[in-house]
Amino acid sequence: MTAVALDAAGLRCRARELLAAHPPATTDRLAFLQARFDAGLAWVHFPEGLGGLGAPSTLQAVVDAELEAADAPDNDPRRIGIGLGMAAPTLLRHGTDEQKRRFLRPLWTGQEVWCQLFSEPGAGSDLAALGTRAVRDGEDWIVDGQKVWTSSAHLARWAILIARTDPALPKHQGITYFLCDMTDLGVEVRPLRQLTGEAEFNEVFLTGVRIPDTHRLGAVGDGWRVARTTLMNERVSIGGMRLPREGGMIGPVARTWRERPGLRTHDLHQRLLTLWVEAEVARLTGERLRQQLAAGQPGPEGSGMKLAFAGLNQRISGLEVELRGEEGLLYDDWTMRRPELVDFTGRDAGYRYLRAKGNSIEGGTSEILLNIVAERVLGLPAEPRTDKDVAWKDLAR
Repeated sequence: MTAVALDAAGLRCRARELLAAHPPATTDRLAFLQARFDAGLAWVHFPEGLGGLGAPSTLQAVVDAELEAADAPDNDPRRIGIGLGMAAPTLLRHGTDEQKRRFLRPLWTGQEVWCQLFSEPGAGSDLAALGTRAVRDGEDWIVDGQKVWTSSAHLARWAILIARTDPALPKHQGITYFLCDMTDLGVEVRPLRQLTGEAEFNEVFLTGVRIPDTHRLGAVGDGWRVARTTLMNERVSIGGMRLPREGGMIGPVARTWRERPGLRTHDLHQRLLTLWVEAEVARLTGERLRQQLAAGQPGPEGSGMKLAFAGLNQRISGLEVELRGEEGLLYDDWTMRRPELVDFTGRDAGYRYLRAKGNSIEGGTSEILLNIVAERVLGLPAEPRTDKDVAWKDLAR
């Protein structure tokens, strides 16, 4: 491509060159996405050769708008959200050059779906208490254990995985981070049926799974530090999604209010006004957070955004059910199925109400996030932790 300045005008020029060389109307979808990645227009703030140009991340919107106006295909980001929001930034920060070259391109194009093997039956909110073991065997690691609440495991080719490699160390110190091939022998995925009737979550059993040391991310025993990168990015991706005004859960409620005046009451009106304002404050705060992130790595502020997102979704969906009255109690389909994504706005009010209950659990429980905000944002004293310096093997379980 022509060498141009890495400003808004230059990126528009690059986007138009891409469109001219690969017209969306006549180019295969995957071929277009691969060409976009190779042109550095996937993540403009990533390094050259890895889908980016080293440009400010705020200029991504310029590229997206240009390509959207030309009806160019996207990479279906909702379907590959774990890869985009969690695996990619962790690979960028902690991966080797070889790992970045191998994984980032098919991750962004959606050829390879990712999932997250973190939570366990006995280690959810207290994730560092995890018990899945990884034992060194020559150039490989042998992994045994169980993970739970794994979104998209039934679709994923790869997983980000943390496992205990030294039980004699305190729980935060004896963990190592791996990239796990979900097609390997010993990986078993079982559906977990939810309140909605669906099974977008799974439990994953790992039995003698062999992971090469070349798929270790970061140093041995440094997995908790690497995992914190993932967790902070996860909370930003969940709570700080870019939305238009009345985007997300508040949109269907506002539309129903405008289109069906017979459902209105004074009390519902006051509650809707309050939630509308809170949703707009959260949206603008998320935009400010994204601008701050352009200058560095995500911090604990993402936890506050995710916390607000969970509470808002639950209160908005509850108001919607009340607004619709008896109709709000209806549910479209209890069929057991394993969806590819969570579609809050494309389903009915009953689905939104039921699915929103999980928002205060997934991506960090609200109780844990309150602690993070209190300690790391407000600077309040930390809660006493008697197990902090105790070897994991000596902890009561």
